[in-house]
Amino acid sequence: MLSVVIRNKNQEKDLTFLLKNLRERYADDIDEIIVLDNLSADGSKKVSELYKTKFVTIEKFSYGESANIGAKESSYDIVVIFSAHSFPVSHDFFKLIKDKFKGRENELAGLRCLHNINDYSDYINNLSSVADYNKAGLIFAGSAFNKKIWEKYPFKKDIHTFEDKEWSKRVIEKGYKIEFVPSIFCYDIKRNKKQLFFRTKNEVIGSYQLHHTEYTLVKTIKNLLHSSYKLTINYFVDLYYLAKKFFFMLKFLINKPGQFK
Repeated sequence: MLSVVIRNKNQEKDLTFLLKNLRERYADDIDEIIVLDNLSADGSKKVSELYKTKFVTIEKFSYGESANIGAKESSYDIVVIFSAHSFPVSHDFFKLIKDKFKGRENELAGLRCLHNINDYSDYINNLSSVADYNKAGLIFAGSAFNKKIWEKYPFKKDIHTFEDKEWSKRVIEKGYKIEFVPSIFCYDIKRNKKQLFFRTKNEVIGSYQLHHTEYTLVKTIKNLLHSSYKLTINYFVDLYYLAKKFFFMLKFLINKPGQFK
């Protein structure tokens, strides 16, 4: 039996597409859908009600605690967790997950699904999560985890982000397995500048908490200079090709399409 958990905040459009996808393409594979909503001000709740999901409001959001709430609210032992802006693609997405867990409930902590070329390459090359829990551990935009093992080792509430990687590292050290599964999903989000800055802040703190990444004033200044250099170069490159496009269009308009060389 399988529960799907979706973390959402003000993503009515993406949530609608995801729920439509789940209900229409995977109705026979899913036993329960739960939307974890962080005080959305849009129509996310109405969308959830339309597609008959369990809607749970989270007032004080944290990545680790939201995953804990998702696990607590789930009725079944296999929990597949998505972001609202990700969605399954392969027709056998959930069947492959269920097949992987069969008979391995006491050893398999989770499964990482595939969403980009790096995942696919690591899957083909049999990268072990023991060797690299970051690249082969869970990613909560699209992964499955074992609720029975979660009950022994809940997600950490106080980590700013990378709660999926922290849990992967911890359960692997306890002797459990995390593996790839060739269930393919799409991850698509367009963040504005404010959202990108918010993500950067969380990743800096999360990297320090989990990986003990060393940050210094010298590295910070070097990063600023490097980013400024790339920004300047990209600006002039974009300007150059904008001008080329303009003059190409002028030439195209002057010459009739049939005579254009």
